[in-house]
Amino acid sequence: MPHIPDPTLYAIPAFIAALLIESVLLRRLRARGRDVLGYMARDTWASLAMGVGSVVFVTLINTAVFLLAGKLYPHRVVDVGSGALGWVVAMLGWDFAFYWHHRWEHEVRLFWACHVNHHSSRYFNFSTALRQPWTPFLGIVLYPPLALVGVTPEMILIAGGLNLIFQFWVHTEAVGKLPRFVELVFNTPSHHRVHHGKNEQYLDKNYAGIFILWDRLFGTFEEERERVVYGLTHDIETYNPLRIAFHEYAAIGRDVARSRSFGEALNRTFRGPGWKPGDAKAR
Repeated sequence: MPHIPDPTLYAIPAFIAALLIESVLLRRLRARGRDVLGYMARDTWASLAMGVGSVVFVTLINTAVFLLAGKLYPHRVVDVGSGALGWVVAMLGWDFAFYWHHRWEHEVRLFWACHVNHHSSRYFNFSTALRQPWTPFLGIVLYPPLALVGVTPEMILIAGGLNLIFQFWVHTEAVGKLPRFVELVFNTPSHHRVHHGKNEQYLDKNYAGIFILWDRLFGTFEEERERVVYGLTHDIETYNPLRIAFHEYAAIGRDVARSRSFGEALNRTFRGPGWKPGDAKAR
């Protein structure tokens, strides 16, 4: 197996340290009357278990991305090199692809079955950031084509790791709104709290990884206004990592099994997560 560059592995100690510091900070903020949820032990352990599992599964997916990018790289149409230009293309390219990856995970039920676990916590803290998907297969299609514009396979995976590290820091209630320019250009804790909300106006908004500009450009941006209520529209009552990771795949299987036609089975798999027969559109 080739060496797969993954900066997130080196960031794990910082993640754990930040989690411990945030748990103390949120407890103090709650004691002062601040409206924050803090941590709940069983929820946190479930998130940590999901994070450990994702390291195993996502390493396999990253291997596939790396190998496919290696096949495409000799056919690149331009060569951006490995200097500043190359890294700008790599970071922007991954973030743009991530926006669509993330958006389609919300809009297509089969892909939602992979991503739903990240939204399954009713808390929002650094441990939630570690509740990562185990089966993000869509990335095998979306990220390797960066090699065709001259980004090396190594740079592609490093850009993906740096993107994920950035996203860790936006999973917190300890930070309010940041200066206006930052909120305009970048994904922030405020923007990402909206994304994790099940309030009606917050559903399917703010898909950004690093740059919130994608959401502003493609019409999926929503400002944080009222208190965010975290979790799923239909919450799952479990802290079992296996059930968290695969419950929606099981639900798809049940719905397909009782479908009355092949078309209905396809719709239950590939339409929106809330689609039912007779719905023109459903989330």
